[in-house]
Amino acid sequence: MSERTRVEVTLAVNGRTYRVRVEPRRTLADTLRDDCGLTGTHLGCEHGVCGACTILAEGQPVRSCLMFAVQCEGMDLRTVEDLADGDALHPIQQAFWDNHGLQCGFCTPGFLMLSAGYLEQNPDPDEDELRAVLSSNLCRCTGYQNILKAVRQAAEVMRG
Repeated sequence: MSERTRVEVTLAVNGRTYRVRVEPRRTLADTLRDDCGLTGTHLGCEHGVCGACTILAEGQPVRSCLMFAVQCEGMDLRTVEDLADGDALHPIQQAFWDNHGLQCGFCTPGFLMLSAGYLEQNPDPDEDELRAVLSSNLCRCTGYQNILKAVRQAAEVMRG
């Protein structure tokens, strides 16, 4: 596409402003990775099924592969790079570490953002709710049990 068909978009990501020129059809996931340098957002299926690209938009978990960057002008966006505070891990990151909630790590950023967003809105989930929420993302390595343990631990820490 020619430069004339690109549009300027201002994205607020992790408390920082990014001004980028993108094709109107460019996905938010590609924009975050290629134009903002935020490669923690992973691309798996690119169809919204796997959840590897999950970020928070206005505090809600969303599939960034299903959104266009131009749709996100004016939204508060958070990626996995925003979780840790320097060397201090976010409770969900620490819980994944403590409970071996990751193996290959490919799906992990999506699970971290899904879990962080969910726990910020519902700090005391029951088991059925938690299983339903986590079932929306795919992991081909862990069998989910350690992910469930990790999110339960993070919920306790975040409540306490």
